[in-house]
Amino acid sequence: MAASPTTPHISRYRTRLTDDASDDRLFSPVFQRNSPPLLVALAPWFGGRTGCVLEIGAGTGQHAGAFRLAFPGLDWVASDPDEGHRASVRAWARELKLGVREPPELDAATDWAARVDIRALGPLAAVVAMNVIHIAPLAVARGIVRGAGIALAPGGLLVFYGPFRENGRHVGEGNRTFDDRLRAENPEWGIRDVVEMTDLARESGLEAAAAVAMPANNRLLLFRRSLA
Repeated sequence: MAASPTTPHISRYRTRLTDDASDDRLFSPVFQRNSPPLLVALAPWFGGRTGCVLEIGAGTGQHAGAFRLAFPGLDWVASDPDEGHRASVRAWARELKLGVREPPELDAATDWAARVDIRALGPLAAVVAMNVIHIAPLAVARGIVRGAGIALAPGGLLVFYGPFRENGRHVGEGNRTFDDRLRAENPEWGIRDVVEMTDLARESGLEAAAAVAMPANNRLLLFRRSLA
């Protein structure tokens, strides 16, 4: 992998809004817009489900906090390759009084499912990556899918959220402009295609479960590991 996928994006998060130097929280400018519809869309899949969920590329940790509050039956483990992001994950857990769980330093392009600390989590109920694979090399998307095919429990879910192309076409001109900007910044980045992700999932023994249209031309893609 050429570089940690989220590191260049630290500057796009807002730093603490207080003068408390011990407050490591970062703030995503789109969290407030994205979180409520995400929780609603995933409630039928996560509500009542138990087990461990591994979030890859947790960023600020705001989503991790929101999901831990919304789905208390799930043991949510938020990972990220960047220490500044992991510090924010810890800080949000403290702020929300959720109890701090050490976020793993995880490079999704590696064979992460074979790591001792990940295997110790047990077969996973879900693997979640939100707004990750378009700001990372394709090797990261491949690594997430490949690892999920190994680490998920039977019936476990792989969940992607963010912008996607559909059959080679962008969903809206805004996504096309965004994709052009991403690829100009880094040729290895860019909006992935639903068909491409479905093919990768199938190669790893995962079947398509749902594709949900979300606000701001985003998509929620769910894949499921076979029960067999």
